[in-house]
Amino acid sequence: MPKLAGNQDQTNLTVVAEFILLGFQGSQLLRNLLFFLFLVVFVATICGNLLIIILVSTSKNLHTPMYFFISQLSISDILLPTTIVPNLLHILLNNGGTVSFIGCMTQFYFFDCSEALECFLLAVMSYDRYVAICNPLRYTSIMTNRFCVTSIIISWLMGNVISFIGTITLSKLNFCGSNIIDHLFCDFVPLLDLSCSDTFSVHLEIFALGAPSVIVPTSIIVVSYIYIVTSVLRIPSSTGRQKAFSTCSSHLIVVSIFYGTIFSVYVLPKREKTWVSSKILSLLYTVFTPFINPIIYSLRNKDIKKAVEQTLHKLISRNKH
Repeated sequence: MPKLAGNQDQTNLTVVAEFILLGFQGSQLLRNLLFFLFLVVFVATICGNLLIIILVSTSKNLHTPMYFFISQLSISDILLPTTIVPNLLHILLNNGGTVSFIGCMTQFYFFDCSEALECFLLAVMSYDRYVAICNPLRYTSIMTNRFCVTSIIISWLMGNVISFIGTITLSKLNFCGSNIIDHLFCDFVPLLDLSCSDTFSVHLEIFALGAPSVIVPTSIIVVSYIYIVTSVLRIPSSTGRQKAFSTCSSHLIVVSIFYGTIFSVYVLPKREKTWVSSKILSLLYTVFTPFINPIIYSLRNKDIKKAVEQTLHKLISRNKH
């Protein structure tokens, strides 16, 4: 039974005080298998991203703008699954779980903040690759320490401000009917579906927030890669073209996976998706993308491989002595 707050509004409608998250409904065996899978992925995600943060901060050859941005992306990739996965594991073990109204809004805040932050970080990283390939001689004068730190501070501030406004907007909605969320976490769309308020103004406000958090970063990424592709195609030798493009291929793969799943969840019409497919798509960008990102950057990057080898060599040398 829904837990209801004591106060009632003028239309005598009770107000929902907590939500029930269904997660993945199925047999105990299926839920146990999913629990084990998500737990392994979560631990690997934390370890992989922490490794990148430690390597970038301790290895001198990684003290460059590109790796500084990658380390910030790793922080975002730790924040996002930490917001989602622990509660998801609890839901799988108990075949559903309750979350208070405040807890639900808090989860949405951190989820939305990390998503917006990742959008801005990927845009800054695409600009970095644009400068490196299209203006290599001016790279050090453009991508200064001051510029890098300022761009990261702005990204964090924008992520928090956008998330704060979105969360306040959601919290003002009336939830007076069912309190069952057929989803993995407190996301924008399932919460709107439960609301008994007029959501037209909310859609307008969220669209206004979407402009700076999605449209602007996407535009920066697209324009940057148009210039990058144009510059790469002008290189006469195929070896030179391949070398130039390899410097941004990892970033392009990460961008494609992240934005591909984001647009699939929030842009495709509802009739094209079921709740099961929505849950699976949500898992891709909240659980598996943060897991895949450090793998992509480490497997396709000679500098990070070298830093790992040097760190392991130092550790082995210390143990011998």
